Amino acid sequence: MRLINKKKPYQHNLLLTTALLLCLVFFAYLFFAHYTGYKKDRARWEALAGKVSNMAGDFNGEPSVLIRDLKRPWLIVVNPKASVPSASIVKIPIMAGCFYAIKEGRLKLDDKITLKQRDKTGGSGILKNKPAGTTLTIERLIELMITVSDNTATNILIKLLGFDYLNSCFKDFGLNDTNLSRLIMDTHSRKKGIENYTTAEDMGSLLEKIYYGTLIDKKASFECLEILKKQRSKSRIPAKLPRDAVIAHKTGLERGICHDVGIVFTDNGDFIICALIRHKNKNSRLSKKLISNIALASYNYYVPD
Repeated sequence: MRLINKKKPYQHNLLLTTALLLCLVFFAYLFFAHYTGYKKDRARWEALAGKVSNMAGDFNGEPSVLIRDLKRPWLIVVNPKASVPSASIVKIPIMAGCFYAIKEGRLKLDDKITLKQRDKTGGSGILKNKPAGTTLTIERLIELMITVSDNTATNILIKLLGFDYLNSCFKDFGLNDTNLSRLIMDTHSRKKGIENYTTAEDMGSLLEKIYYGTLIDKKASFECLEILKKQRSKSRIPAKLPRDAVIAHKTGLERGICHDVGIVFTDNGDFIICALIRHKNKNSRLSKKLISNIALASYNYYVPD
């Protein structure tokens, strides 16, 4: 004869109630822990905002700063819409314009370009020292434009695509306050007041699209990000960060102008930092110091000592 142990109804109800109470306690604990952590993170973020504001306010110049947390909708800004001569950070939207042209079939990465003597431009870069007749691919020109800020490579790409096409691309990318009106190192046009401008807000928006894979498409965004990670200039955002920190960025430097904009990757979250500096100092030393100090303060938020 088989015995069946039947629990009384009140025992079932007691077990169910206990289970529900345990679930409620567990989820209440998770919520409390999350809320407490959130409050601490938010307080530290606000402290960072105050520190950045003070550093920018104490600087003898006109800094424009944007720091964006890429995990949460948190933002620190100082004059983010100020129109500033872009110097070489305009090379990021130019790079994006090149990948847009590649998607449209106007260019191919393996298209070959022959360097002419008249192409050579002063300032940063290595192509100015290469012999005329040197053959380069579009891919190589884009890489040189970003990694060593090659002005000759940049101007070749601008001439291939044209000012109208690139400015149209900038609008398509949502860069409402970024323009390309002259070639790089065209000091004659600059003296006449013809200038390339951008804002910290525009640069932050472009970098955000690259990070999330929404600039043109995922493939183009990935290509742009990988090229930016190969940047060789270490005098600003990376200057005070650990040597193994992963940073995708681009610098810009002209008389009275010193910039660095990029994405910094950490194990605790990634962030965008855009620092565009107008100054009247004899050199860029103090501007570079300001940018590196802001970058270090931001990094320390994510990787506390």
